[in-house]
Amino acid sequence: MSERGSAAGPRFSVIVPVFKVQGFLRECLDSVLAQEFTDFELIAVDDCSPDRSGAVLDEYAALDSRVRVRHLPENTGPGPARNAGLARARGDYLLFLDSDDTLAPGALGALAARLAATGGPEILVFDYARTYWDGSTRRNALATLLDESGAPSFPLTERPRLLDLLQIVWNKAYRRDFVEKHGFTFPAGYYEDAPWTFCTLITAQRIAVLDRVCLHYRQRRQGGNILRTTSRRHFDVFDQYARVFDHLDAHPGLAHWRPHMFRKMVDHYLTVLDKPGRLPRGAGAEFFHRAARDYRLRLPAGFVRPPGVAGGKYALLARDAYPALAGLKAAGKVRRTVRRHAGKRIGQAKRKAVDLRYQALRRQPLDENLAVYSAYWNRLPACNPLAVYEKARELAPDVHGVWVVKKQLADAVPAGIDHVVLNSPRYWEVMARAKYLVNNVNFADNVVKREGQIHLQTHHGTPLKSMGTDQKRYPAAAKGMSFRKLLARADRWDFSLSANRHTTEQWERVYPCDFASLDAGYPRNDVYYRATAQDVLDLRERLGIAPGRTAVLYAPTMRDYQVGYVPRLGLERLSRALGENFVLLVRTHYFYDRDPGLQKLQERGALIDVSGHPAVEELCLAADALVTDYSSIMFDYANLDRPIITYADDWDTYVRSRGVTFDLLSGLPGDTPGAVATTEDELIEVFRSGRWDDERTTALRTAFRARFCPWDDGHAAERVVRRVFLGQETVPQPLPQEQRTPAPSPRAAATAAGLIKLPLPRTAAHDEVRAAEATETSGGGGASGVERAG
Repeated sequence: MSERGSAAGPRFSVIVPVFKVQGFLRECLDSVLAQEFTDFELIAVDDCSPDRSGAVLDEYAALDSRVRVRHLPENTGPGPARNAGLARARGDYLLFLDSDDTLAPGALGALAARLAATGGPEILVFDYARTYWDGSTRRNALATLLDESGAPSFPLTERPRLLDLLQIVWNKAYRRDFVEKHGFTFPAGYYEDAPWTFCTLITAQRIAVLDRVCLHYRQRRQGGNILRTTSRRHFDVFDQYARVFDHLDAHPGLAHWRPHMFRKMVDHYLTVLDKPGRLPRGAGAEFFHRAARDYRLRLPAGFVRPPGVAGGKYALLARDAYPALAGLKAAGKVRRTVRRHAGKRIGQAKRKAVDLRYQALRRQPLDENLAVYSAYWNRLPACNPLAVYEKARELAPDVHGVWVVKKQLADAVPAGIDHVVLNSPRYWEVMARAKYLVNNVNFADNVVKREGQIHLQTHHGTPLKSMGTDQKRYPAAAKGMSFRKLLARADRWDFSLSANRHTTEQWERVYPCDFASLDAGYPRNDVYYRATAQDVLDLRERLGIAPGRTAVLYAPTMRDYQVGYVPRLGLERLSRALGENFVLLVRTHYFYDRDPGLQKLQERGALIDVSGHPAVEELCLAADALVTDYSSIMFDYANLDRPIITYADDWDTYVRSRGVTFDLLSGLPGDTPGAVATTEDELIEVFRSGRWDDERTTALRTAFRARFCPWDDGHAAERVVRRVFLGQETVPQPLPQEQRTPAPSPRAAATAAGLIKLPLPRTAAHDEVRAAEATETSGGGGASGVERAG
């Protein structure tokens, strides 16, 4: 549907100021671009955002001509950023959309229809709904003020209660010629919506309303909202109301609005005073005295105070009596405490008692040189935490690392690694005293994050499947999960490690918590750029893979809709079909126990069961190719630039039961890493035909690697340690991909060592290059690179 606006421009200009919202920005932009009403332009203003928000905007602008982007050279705040968008707007009407909010489906069409039905008013006020991380929504409590009965349009004097709506800019459409005629712009600072909202409403001659939710107002759990920020910038509210009264002074015909604006001003000042956490400690009295000065300065003649407690607070402002206000607030707190007392007793009875010794330990000083590590719910040292641990021993040797492991695994911890048993007395001591907490999942709920502790969440994969709050839509994946507890655990994170831009955006969106994204690459992948040809050959020898045989690592992920390990391939048939020149390495997901069926197949020589191998990175180095389904191993293996084959026999079921973040089977560069098979016969044909490693799949793999391995260069662990442990804000930047050299392929390594004479003809040029690389890198020091990977 399209309805053209004026000849000079579109019907709507949608202006979006953008700052640090890369986790939510795509959803915002998509909500506009997916509108059935298409006569609009989207003007996005990158307010010098330090994350990838600006790059995301450029990506959208390259794909859709309706998106226009302006990058500001320095951060200005939402008000000046909106002004930058205003300067470029060409639409008949202006809409403002915050970059973490979204337009409701059909919003623009409904707005266009209402504007036509009401004769083109200067302002159209529409409704919104608050949306929460748990998927719930709550419509504006004052929606009844948007009753469409009566005159199609009207001056504010006929419906003055519209001033009681939230003081926001984004629930209204403004006629551009009205805005330009009166020179309305946004001020800098906090509460910039107030002067714009009040001055436009009291100035407009014709206002209309639309009783429909057109915008979803995202309620952040943490961060992203000035109302939850402790800052002296809340004093900006005085300047904002000075602008409102300056507007009244400049327009004598609007003098009858002074009592209304005075009431809004005082109510706003009292709200800032009443809300805990806005003003810094000790600033309340200063704020109150400034509010009292404005009260006396702007008190309209004959003003009548509101009744009740609110009127009492007005009286205290009039007398500049801050001690009396403080006493009034204390009395109110006592009353609220008494009312909650019964409920608190019930809650206390239900909460698990905190160990007294743990409480005492938390009162002791932090050990600035102690770090606690854990991986995969307290299994053996592995994954990103292990790579960080090893690099910290090198770059921050004064920091002593201790691993948390389950009791039954304590005897298997490698020699030289200090460790504690979960829930042992020393466990509680190190959890209470350690400066640094490092994990690739989450520590237990009963671990209390102390002020001063630094929590690094390394994660353990790139998310193809839905994670975090997205899992609410997939009961098979959630399985009774408490999302409140999940987010409470994520609230402890200070740093969230990411391997690529896709991952960063996903983590910031599905874990709406106040952490800093650490875009450094995955430390566990460093070994792929440090291992030598000899490392590769040694690993294959230990696994029992003969030189010249093509080793295919088969590593499927778990299925939420199934119980236990269910083989999805006839592994014995596949092994026979591939022939004696191939060998299958089969690794089940770490959630599953060892499968007796695999062990029997191994005894018959059909495959090698590597499910119990301690380091998946070693298996990847030893493999010539990877067959997987939806496992995150594909993103790590892509670093090696070796063939990846996707075996997706249940894609539709997996998508419905778990949800995915992109279409792995689209066949598009960047989405699909190589050949795809959806049946066992197709998988066999992929290998027999050579499609598993031809020019097309090589091109797909190159694009996939560019998208998902932008920061993995062998130095990810160093970047993490320097940022987290050493506090260095500036860390080494990732090498360009053309300057990175991954470990040689097994065939190239064997050729360089003279173990096989000829490379495969089909990939001769490729393997000659790899053989040359292997010769150059086959010197000493290789074993330590593999050992660092665990």
